[in-house]
Amino acid sequence: MSILAVGSIAFDTISTPSGRVENILGGSCTYFALSASYFTDVRVVAVVGDDFTAENESVLKKCGIDTRGIERAKGKTFRWGGHYLDNLNEAKTDFTELNVFQEFNPRVPAEFKDSKFLFLGNIQPSLQTAVCREMGSSKLIGGDTMNYWIQSARAELLETLKLVNVLLINDGEVKMLAEEKSLPRAALKVLAMGPKALVVKHGEYGATIFFREGAFGIGRHPFRAPTLPIDEVKDPTGAGDSFAGGFMGYIASQEEINREVLKRALFYGGVMGSFAVERFGTERLQSLTREEIEARFQIFRELTHLE
Repeated sequence: MSILAVGSIAFDTISTPSGRVENILGGSCTYFALSASYFTDVRVVAVVGDDFTAENESVLKKCGIDTRGIERAKGKTFRWGGHYLDNLNEAKTDFTELNVFQEFNPRVPAEFKDSKFLFLGNIQPSLQTAVCREMGSSKLIGGDTMNYWIQSARAELLETLKLVNVLLINDGEVKMLAEEKSLPRAALKVLAMGPKALVVKHGEYGATIFFREGAFGIGRHPFRAPTLPIDEVKDPTGAGDSFAGGFMGYIASQEEINREVLKRALFYGGVMGSFAVERFGTERLQSLTREEIEARFQIFRELTHLE
């Protein structure tokens, strides 16, 4: 089943202990779409500027991603620069240039409106809500947000959360959103805001999924998945969005949604995130095979005794 992904396409400049790259293809929508494309059909809605070339677009098209929802605007594509020191879990922002993304108003093409799955990338909450309402009924809506929107657009975000089925954010954002220091208590408060499930990303320490009581026909007991040990992390920038792509992509490839599917999706998310960090930008996600993905998933199973 098709996933519609709405978010940012960007050019990133990144420095890590492994090196530095300039103006490489990035953005939440890009990482998510490439990751999810290994599991199901993906469509994207985003905006780019005059500097986004046919070669850039071919990166998405080669993975079978439908790019008809990419809007071309006059000006430059969104650009972000950041660096990582010894703590690879935290990026220090050097610059943010919104450019054409500042006026982004998602327009869903008519041929995309039959998408059964929807993922709302990290954009203004009122835009996320507008996309949800434009799409009508989706089988599953996943969403992301960040501390900036939690602080500056809380009222709009709370409206969005009433429409989102699965929210994927990190532990700091969960605590900020719930205004609660205890993660388990914070998770319950966030679930009460609307989502049926909450996926909490812990960076290099894995992820936990919390369930609202009765959601998907299951109890509220959480489930935790660790991360795979990686020899060298070159660039963690797209790990979270790649995780979300693997998570949502796997769910979309299954006939039904239940606890076992969601648990496996958590592991596939971890697998895709682990590949993303091995190279700078989206380079590793462009050259994967499903056989490589399944081989790494099997390592996960052995490490954790899954099933």
